[in-house]
Amino acid sequence: MANILLVEDDERLAKLIKDFLKQNGFDVTVLHQGDHAIDYIKKSPPDLAILDVMLPKVDGFSICKAVRTTYHQPILFLTAKDSDFDHVLGLEIGADDYLIKPIEPHVLLARINTRLRRQSLPEQPIESLSFGELFIDKTARKVMLAEQDIELTSHEFELLWLLAEHAGEPQSRDFIHQKMIGREYDGLDRSVDVRVSRLRKKLHDNLAQPYRIITVWGKGYMLSKTAW
Repeated sequence: MANILLVEDDERLAKLIKDFLKQNGFDVTVLHQGDHAIDYIKKSPPDLAILDVMLPKVDGFSICKAVRTTYHQPILFLTAKDSDFDHVLGLEIGADDYLIKPIEPHVLLARINTRLRRQSLPEQPIESLSFGELFIDKTARKVMLAEQDIELTSHEFELLWLLAEHAGEPQSRDFIHQKMIGREYDGLDRSVDVRVSRLRKKLHDNLAQPYRIITVWGKGYMLSKTAW
C-alpha cells in the first residue's frame, strides 16, 4: 500500500481527498501547515507528496525546494491559480505534475497511479546505439558500419561508446582521459589523441578533415549524429 502525504490547508477538501484515496487503496497522511511538511518528508518520506501551493507559513513551492535534493519520489502540486508562470515555476523546482482546483477525483487518481508506476519502473540500461549506418552493441561489443563488421580493440570500443553515449555533445580531453585512463589529464599525455586517430581511421573518417569524430576546438571531441 503506497503512502501519500497530502498537505492542504482547506480541511474540508483535505478530508474529501483523503477519504477518496483511502477508498482506492492508499494510506494517506494529511498535514495542514507547510512548515510541518518539510520535517515530515525528511523524516518519513512518503511514496508520493501532494502539496497545495498556497499554504500558511510555508508555501508548496518552498516545501518542494527545501526537500527536493534528498526526496526523489513524485511531487504533485494543487492550486487554484491557473497561471503559466506557476506551471513553469513548479516544474522548474522539481514538481512532477500540476493540478488546478477544483479537482476531479478520478483525474487525481489517474495522475497518482501514473507517477507511482513510473517511479517503480527500473531504469533500463542502454545496450545499443545506432546512427545512420553505424551500429554499436555494447553487450556483444560489436560495431558495424554499412553492414560491415568493424574490428576494434577494447580501448577503441570504450572510446567509441563513450562518445556515442554523448553524441552531438563535445567531450573534453580531460573527461575522456579520466574515463579511459582513470586519472586526471596532465596536459602532456597524448594517448587519447592517438586512440581518437586510430578510431577515425577504422570508421573511415576523413583524417585530414574529420567529420565523423569531430575536433571541437577548445572543447574536445564529438561524435556526429548525422555523418553515418
